[in-house]
Amino acid sequence: MKASELIAQNNQKRDLLTEENEKYYSNLLLYIRTKLSLSEQQSEEVLMEMLDHLLEGQKDGKTARDIFGDDPKSYADEIISHLPEEEKKNSLKLVSQVAVNLLGWFLVIRSIALLIIGQMQEVDSRVFIIPSFIILVLIALMVSVGVKVIFSLIHQSLFDEKSSDKKLMVKAGLFGAGGFLIIMVASYFIKDFGPSFEFPWIASLGVGAVLVLISWIMKGRKK
Repeated sequence: MKASELIAQNNQKRDLLTEENEKYYSNLLLYIRTKLSLSEQQSEEVLMEMLDHLLEGQKDGKTARDIFGDDPKSYADEIISHLPEEEKKNSLKLVSQVAVNLLGWFLVIRSIALLIIGQMQEVDSRVFIIPSFIILVLIALMVSVGVKVIFSLIHQSLFDEKSSDKKLMVKAGLFGAGGFLIIMVASYFIKDFGPSFEFPWIASLGVGAVLVLISWIMKGRKK
């Protein structure tokens, strides 16, 4: 089965787990899935094998701790050490899909902002190529770093019973707010210069919508 089919089947089968076993297994699943460098196909196959093994054990009255041990993090790390990395072409497809999606939503949001502000005052709809490129690269970097930071926080909290979801959300929120502030400050200080072209809100909305649609098609083909 394809990775997407395995994920759908996994979601259905997890409903059969007891509350205790579901929590234990879900932590393993999230820990492994958020290791983005791993092969998605191989990861989902292993996760399905683990789930089937757990369901069989559950029928005999066993718990996830009985089957996988009292140290789920070490067990997950052992599983990860035997999983292959994602192929470069698949990683490139994922990065491309995310980049197209990000640019599409950026243009959609820009069009909405231009439309709203334009109702109150005259707005300059010109796009300065070089400053805009710098801002887009900065946004991409912040998103990339943000994903790594959030996944790192998740990994730290999954198997820590003392960890609090509220603390995790606060830390992630603070990073997000800090990243947004950096982008806003950069946008303020980077002056408009170099070549430019007119790009009104309707054109921005149209191009943005097309890019979002393309990213969805790319995601569908990937599955």
